[in-house]
Amino acid sequence: MPIVRVRQHVNPLSDKYQQPVTPPDWGKVYADPTQPLHLDIGCGKGYFVQNMAQQQPDWNFLGLEIREPLVEYANSRREELGLTNLHYLFCNANISLGLLLNSFPLNTLERVTIQFPDPWFKKRHQKRRIVQPELVEELAKHLVSGSVVLLQSDIEAVAVEMRDRFLEHPAFASQTDGWLPTNPLSVMTEREQSTLLRGEPVYRILFCRQ
Repeated sequence: MPIVRVRQHVNPLSDKYQQPVTPPDWGKVYADPTQPLHLDIGCGKGYFVQNMAQQQPDWNFLGLEIREPLVEYANSRREELGLTNLHYLFCNANISLGLLLNSFPLNTLERVTIQFPDPWFKKRHQKRRIVQPELVEELAKHLVSGSVVLLQSDIEAVAVEMRDRFLEHPAFASQTDGWLPTNPLSVMTEREQSTLLRGEPVYRILFCRQ
């Protein structure tokens, strides 16, 4: 499969990314659309959810990504592997998340990961960050009681902002007093692996939907 090269960052506030996505027919996407759903927001090339889907065939996995070539690449890889519990969608999650989650069978969203999102360091660009209060609210509406959200970043300020936005919502409770020392999931992203290999910290926190 050819290597896909795309721009590292795209501006989610530009007109190109303001059109809501049309949800697919999940009955045609997944072998069993009623299985528990793991949503990975900002999935990049999608290797993390691919590996999770291979390990957990009794779950469905959906990766959302704003860079369309990466989504096309990931879906072609999924087809080659014949995975019927995995799908990737090109969309701006801050525009399309509610519409997508409303289209799923009720009470299926049980796990969400937001890992190493674009940091947008400049203050005037921070409104482009993925974890906005509206996104937290949509997740609160659709996550079942007892479900979990894992947040990760190698940039402490980004991790703190994501953490605080979930802490501000009454539906979510942190599962630890501080940062998690290890990943509670069985798969690490490529970014997490490379960060740890460099001896640098990863800031992680796990929330539970109350």
